[in-house]
Amino acid sequence: MTNNAEACHYITEHSKAEVLVLEGNFQLKKYAGISKDKLPHLKAIVVYGEAADPALVAKCNFPVHSWEDFLKLGSDIPSSEVDARANSLRPGHCASLIYTSGTTGPPKAVMISHDNITWTAQNIIDHYMYLSHEDRIVSYLPLSHIAAQIIDIFAIMQLGACTYFAQPDALKGTLTVTMKEVRPTFFFGVPRVWEKIEEKMVQIGRSNSGVMLLLAKWAKSLGAEHCRMAQYGNGGGAPCCYSAANAIVLTNIKKALGLDQAKGCFTAAAPISTDTLNYFASLDIPVYEVFGQSECTGPHTVSFRHCWKIGTCGRPLKGTESMLAPSTGELCYRGRHIFMGYMYMPDKTAETIDDDGFLHSGDVAEFDNDVDKDIVGPGGFMKITGRIKELIITAGGENVPPVLIENEVKAAMVAVSNCMVIGDKRKFLTLLVSLKVEVDGEARPTDQLAADSLFIGEQIGSAAKTYSEAKADPLWKDYIDKGVKTANSKTTSNAQIVQKWTWLPVDFSEKAGDLTPTLKLKRSVVTEKNAALIDSLYEGSE
Repeated sequence: MTNNAEACHYITEHSKAEVLVLEGNFQLKKYAGISKDKLPHLKAIVVYGEAADPALVAKCNFPVHSWEDFLKLGSDIPSSEVDARANSLRPGHCASLIYTSGTTGPPKAVMISHDNITWTAQNIIDHYMYLSHEDRIVSYLPLSHIAAQIIDIFAIMQLGACTYFAQPDALKGTLTVTMKEVRPTFFFGVPRVWEKIEEKMVQIGRSNSGVMLLLAKWAKSLGAEHCRMAQYGNGGGAPCCYSAANAIVLTNIKKALGLDQAKGCFTAAAPISTDTLNYFASLDIPVYEVFGQSECTGPHTVSFRHCWKIGTCGRPLKGTESMLAPSTGELCYRGRHIFMGYMYMPDKTAETIDDDGFLHSGDVAEFDNDVDKDIVGPGGFMKITGRIKELIITAGGENVPPVLIENEVKAAMVAVSNCMVIGDKRKFLTLLVSLKVEVDGEARPTDQLAADSLFIGEQIGSAAKTYSEAKADPLWKDYIDKGVKTANSKTTSNAQIVQKWTWLPVDFSEKAGDLTPTLKLKRSVVTEKNAALIDSLYEGSE
């Protein structure tokens, strides 16, 4: 659990959990001292991984068991009773609860049925994964995430393949070590994982010079062309000299990343820039983008080998039906992957699933004309253009999708870590910006500038080594000014132009509550935390 104590208590109480299974004393500490009336349904706590700290046990108001002792509690229960319970299960019964990240309110418990899981897992196995019982993956995402459950557990279980679990500190730097050991044949990475790998590879690439630099550029140009030709509709094949470039350079890069045997690399859970996708394409590593939600048991549109286009999320799953709402362009869809509803929240369920069984995604989308005729509804390649609840409506009534602008800002400035567009009910748009910095052992941002920021600092003539120094340096202000101007040149209307910007006090982080566990931005949290800073951008203009 990466959640803080308050979030853990909410989920435990809301789910009416009777048994709580915790990994070690770090998690047990979150429940020490909490009264029984706060968690009236909880009967016992089970600790695995290490012995429970007696001092923490003494503070707990619930029985605390070791994993071994917990197993013994059922030793007197006859197998016939266990079999009877198993036989009473039905496909439509709830199999898993996935709590939403809470970006737009309190987390909701998404009820996923046995049929949702088995149908979705078999669908992606049959049509998209190209895997068998001999394949292997690396699991590193929290298993409370739908992608981790459907891929790492259920699909692999149905295949009889192998899941390798990464170390707990995988996202702090050890993931690539595990990948080189396992050499997965299938790899799923949230966008921030791909971005971190890209940053490290770019940093290494900067040390190349002379012949090595020319060789790398030559090989990457052929890798990019190979991926371009492999995209759907372009006939496949390979450019001249690709085999040589692959043997001399590209294969070695894939080996260094542990991806030399990967049949498919995928990404989902948050927006990813086309610059990042194109970078990996230049390494001859196609990264297939997927769109989905917890509410549809993971995927709804999927890119895969021989059927993908950079910048799109692929086509809808086979056996599903999609449509775009006429007035808003909202993506709506239905099928056997649609969840049962939100537990104890019938009003929220009714808002999400209409009377015809269509799930309203909350995302504005568009489909191209490259249609699969076997798919019901729009069967082209799908692209998300905005999120309805994230759309900024300016004082002039203009609808502005902030993610598109933020992606352009980050594409224009390699040193920018995060940014957030402001402008709801305002006369013009403004921007909060942070630079890339090093993180500590708890994944909290430090004041030390990261390699990309230091590299750009050298390019612009700044001696700043810390974020604090950079914020006070007019050379960095000029860098951001020019980057925002470049991003503004890519907009499609004057309403999307950013007129002012300012530095964030610190970079966003999950620990500070700015980001979800899948690193999606919690806009309402950031807005509330920085209210005074935001208001200062509009002083004298409203």
